[in-house]
Amino acid sequence: MADSSKKMQIVFASAECAPFVKTGGLGDVAGSLPAALVRAGAEVIVMVPKYATIKDEYKAQMEHFSDFYVSLGWRNEYCGLEKLEHDGVTYMFIDNERYFARDYPYGFFDDGERFAFFSKAITESLQHLPAGFECDILHCNDWQTALAPVFLREFYQGLPLYDRVKTVFSIHNVAFQGQFSDTVMEDILGVAHIPAAASQLRCDACSVNYMLGALRYADAITTVSPTYANEIQTPEFGEGLDGVLRERSYALQGILNGIDVAGFDPATDKRIAANYTVDDRSGKAVCKAKLQEELGLEVRDDRPLMVMVTRLTRQKGMDLVMYALDRILAGGVQVAVLGTGDRDYEDGLRYFQDKYPGTMAARIEFDPALSQRMYAAADMFLMPSKFEPCGLSQIIAMRYGTLPIVRETGGLKDTVIPYNEFTGEGTGFSFSNFNGDEMGDAVFRAARLFWDNRDAWNQLVTQAMSQDFSWTRSADKYLDLYFFMHPEIERPAAVVDEPEAVAEPVAAEEPKAEEKSVEAEPAKAEPEVKAEVAPKAEVEVKPAVKPAAKKTATRKTTAKKATTTKAAASKTATASKTTAAKTTTARKRTTAAAKKAAEAEAAPEVKAEVAEAKPAAKAPAKTAAKKTTTTAKKATTVKKNTATKSTAVKATATKAAPKAAANATATKAEEAAAEPKAEAAVEAKPTAKTTTRKRTATTAKKTTTKAAAPKAEAMPAAVKEETKPEPAPKAAEVKAKTKAAPKAEAKPEPAKETPVSPAAPTEKKAPTKKTSVRKATATRKRR
Repeated sequence: MADSSKKMQIVFASAECAPFVKTGGLGDVAGSLPAALVRAGAEVIVMVPKYATIKDEYKAQMEHFSDFYVSLGWRNEYCGLEKLEHDGVTYMFIDNERYFARDYPYGFFDDGERFAFFSKAITESLQHLPAGFECDILHCNDWQTALAPVFLREFYQGLPLYDRVKTVFSIHNVAFQGQFSDTVMEDILGVAHIPAAASQLRCDACSVNYMLGALRYADAITTVSPTYANEIQTPEFGEGLDGVLRERSYALQGILNGIDVAGFDPATDKRIAANYTVDDRSGKAVCKAKLQEELGLEVRDDRPLMVMVTRLTRQKGMDLVMYALDRILAGGVQVAVLGTGDRDYEDGLRYFQDKYPGTMAARIEFDPALSQRMYAAADMFLMPSKFEPCGLSQIIAMRYGTLPIVRETGGLKDTVIPYNEFTGEGTGFSFSNFNGDEMGDAVFRAARLFWDNRDAWNQLVTQAMSQDFSWTRSADKYLDLYFFMHPEIERPAAVVDEPEAVAEPVAAEEPKAEEKSVEAEPAKAEPEVKAEVAPKAEVEVKPAVKPAAKKTATRKTTAKKATTTKAAASKTATASKTTAAKTTTARKRTTAAAKKAAEAEAAPEVKAEVAEAKPAAKAPAKTAAKKTTTTAKKATTVKKNTATKSTAVKATATKAAPKAAANATATKAEEAAAEPKAEAAVEAKPTAKTTTRKRTATTAKKTTTKAAAPKAEAMPAAVKEETKPEPAPKAAEVKAKTKAAPKAEAKPEPAKETPVSPAAPTEKKAPTKKTSVRKATATRKRR
């Protein structure tokens, strides 16, 4: 029963957190998401290492809350908790100067030991939190905190305080996994004597992988965008962890990051030349002119300005930029790039700046203030990443009315809607493949819209600026997950906009997959119906309760099924082979239905019965066809028998031979036998199982294939006497007989059971193919 008085209490662990310490996107997430969760009604404590690089103004506000010792292998290390309240969020800084009093967060020889201590300190400190705070969710981020779920399960699971703790692990970039020598297993982690932990942490013969441990031990796994969650399950993007991610795919989901919409607001931003809003964008033109002047570009508002603010690495698509930049600059687009990185790319940008003065500007430096001015001033923002877990630059660009040009990968695909020139929808431009020419084409699609259709361009800018990328939206989806893991806690009414809409697919994913496989089985169950089975199977898969629908429209289904079977066989074989295969395929269905209604026979008996039933079934079919030759044609769509016709038309149209005699025979036989056939279908359809039909189809196919060649020689003499035209009409005639055959058999069900009841004699005759051929020839001669 849900507890309405208790709030969701979350411990959010991260190796960096803005504004205290930040080296990348993880710091932004840890700085913004907890505040959004607090506004949504949760209680959150953020745990961060107390680095020496944290500003003194923040250190002065910290108060010593608690201290204890943490066992790490054979060590006992001091751990202090320093408490700080900032913007309504409680921060607990893990204090240990031996590990964290350094001038940079990462990049030291003992990083494996440092962050193993951090993970152990997080789990240990859950016992030392403020009064009344009992952790419900432990949310860990990236490899630095990845061992916390492992320690929680192996060392703390039996304690009452830890029983209610559910763990969530977020992957911000799967490329950074925390791999170290396996000597840390016993010396630092102390889990070498636990076989389950040791085997699940090991990634090869001599290495351990911290992130691998979290992926195996965490209760839920998230990434920073839905597309990236799918991509990392493939070898191309999985960085060696794609196997375990596919294994845990039922627990994996992607939730898009947001941005601080108050900090990135063109209406109030003090760092840009002029403020502007969605409705009044005159200030953006001022920003553009100022930036062009600052960077030494031609001050022209009729030329689109495209900017990049990025690390100059291959992952960010700099190979494509180097390839296409000459074409872009020569085409009249101004380009400005800000960032540092690989020396080759830096030198290449300097070269283009010298080659195209006034059109190209390169600033090889790190300048946050200039980056803000570039976001506000540009018309287009280029981001052709090879892979991108989420990406914040394209979101910031849209916030400032700068249209992004991105490659469709990861979070770029989820955040940027490509422009559709026919409907006008979209928030930017995109291209699919990691290809310089495709990137250049996308740039010029945007430039042509800027030059040729300024109204459509302005509408696109309005749509981009109106997108909601606030952390409130992301926090709601994280809360969906948290409350799904703790259903006993009642969610506050204020945040129930979409109650647990995201969380449910996590648990329901596996059953859905099973349902799909179960529903797909009928598609495999009828291998004999060659060309037409696929559309028919799709129709059966879509509704959950197909048998009920079949009962309500039996006549339609029966007629459609017969014509579908005819069309399939005539489409895939030549004249004589088609006749033999067609007759047995159509006859096989009725035989299987009637036989299942009586009793389920074994596989060898079914084979024998089908072989025996061939000559017996042909005689009544032909007799019924000859009796009914005196009526006019049916008022349905009549078509000539051609091998290449559309399957949909075939299924609904009645097929007939070119000659009038054959046509009248077929249509009259259909009229005469419509009633009994419909009745037989109604009785046989619900009882005939998919597996029986499948077994009968396979055995009948084998028998037909063996006897096809001799039959083809024996049949033309008898068939030509009845049909008289060339081989093509002969196939049509026999097809008409085929249609009549199941009908004639379906009429007297008990009479049909009599010839096939003795199983023993038929088993002796079944293996010899000559027996059935002789019997068929003898029957024809007698007639």
